[in-house]
Amino acid sequence: MAELFGTDGIRGRAGAFPLDEKTIRVIGASLAGRFTERLGRAPRFITGRDTRESGEWIERELHIGVTAAGGAIESASVITTPGVAFLTGCFGFDAGIVISASHNPFEDNGIKVFLPDGRKLDEATERLIENDIYRADELATGGLARVDSSRTEEFHTAYLKHLREHFPELRLEGLKIVVDCANGASCEYAGKLLGSLGASVELLNDSPDGRNINENCGSLHLDGLQDKVTVSGADLGVAYDGDADRALFVDEQGNIVDGDATLWVLARRLLDERVLYDSKVVATVMSNIGLEIALRSRGISLIRTAVGDKYVLDGLLKTGSAIGGEQSGHIIFPRESLVGDAMMTTLFLLDALVANGKSLSEAAEGFVRYPQVLINIRVREKRPFGDVPAIAAEAKRVEDELDGTGRLLLRYSGTENLARVMIEGRDQREIETLANGLAAVIESELGA
Repeated sequence: MAELFGTDGIRGRAGAFPLDEKTIRVIGASLAGRFTERLGRAPRFITGRDTRESGEWIERELHIGVTAAGGAIESASVITTPGVAFLTGCFGFDAGIVISASHNPFEDNGIKVFLPDGRKLDEATERLIENDIYRADELATGGLARVDSSRTEEFHTAYLKHLREHFPELRLEGLKIVVDCANGASCEYAGKLLGSLGASVELLNDSPDGRNINENCGSLHLDGLQDKVTVSGADLGVAYDGDADRALFVDEQGNIVDGDATLWVLARRLLDERVLYDSKVVATVMSNIGLEIALRSRGISLIRTAVGDKYVLDGLLKTGSAIGGEQSGHIIFPRESLVGDAMMTTLFLLDALVANGKSLSEAAEGFVRYPQVLINIRVREKRPFGDVPAIAAEAKRVEDELDGTGRLLLRYSGTENLARVMIEGRDQREIETLANGLAAVIESELGA
């Protein structure tokens, strides 16, 4: 039996198993049944979705399944992933269900579940739900349900208030900010939030049509934002992904400030405020070695985890650190929320710039990025690399070639059938040659 839950819930092509109508109803019924067992009463859930055209019918089928199993469920309609996580705890729901595929194209969608404290659904319950999916005929999932979105406006207002209240003294008058909303869940919120703090805001890609989410825009496609920032003379730009849990920035000169650089800026701000516990920052094995070197120069240790925000969160909770994140721009401030929130990250960064009277390019100085190459190879199966002799031999040859002057990271994607080859080193041409050679071997041995 295949595991359907990856590192970020269930994700796949909308309309195909396990995101077909019948299976989605089963997921809803299973969630309600498993939570009833856990709580000893009927559970209360809230759903939220991004702007994909499949979001509405997936939400409807979830509501049918939940109500068929005796649960109660409300909708926050289109809202960010961290918005759902916040509302779950704030309004006393037993779980929040997000319908989104984050940065994926519109054809995909996904389902992930948050508990009231902001943690994701535990793996044991995920396995139980998978068991229910494979014995779907035994579950009652029929019936009709009206998606209850009667409190949508109340939910949205509460979420924006929550973000603003973390920075009661932050004023952004005189700042011009360009925001790329990726035609996603942040469209309704980003302009209101930053505008309410006094900033002059120009929105890009804020007209979702159900199919243009992440399409040549947002955090995966920064060219348009870079051009707009430089042409308009803005102070900075920020790009979100489809569900607004990650943010990447562009400084006033048009240079990209990724998650590593953001961690560098914010870690020093927290250090100055004496709230960076034990001078530790948590990041993943994908973070550039330049971040580790820069932090070390300020007496800050970098703790690395496996790739995925769930692992970053685990590292944060174990170390007690005040900040962690990924190169992709997914930043977590565990004292504020256990979920990465792109708009909260934006406010933290703006607060650091205003407090120090610096531009974004000035604030990012001191972080020197080592050249990095990342190659994705589509594979037919995810066999352990060490079990494939040709791959293991080539990987060892690459590591011997780097000989301590760089690093190799070889891993599989948690959500797609992709092998990822990442190499860092001092010389761009050398690491490209090494990465292409290893990728070719993986393609030959495991290629789809």
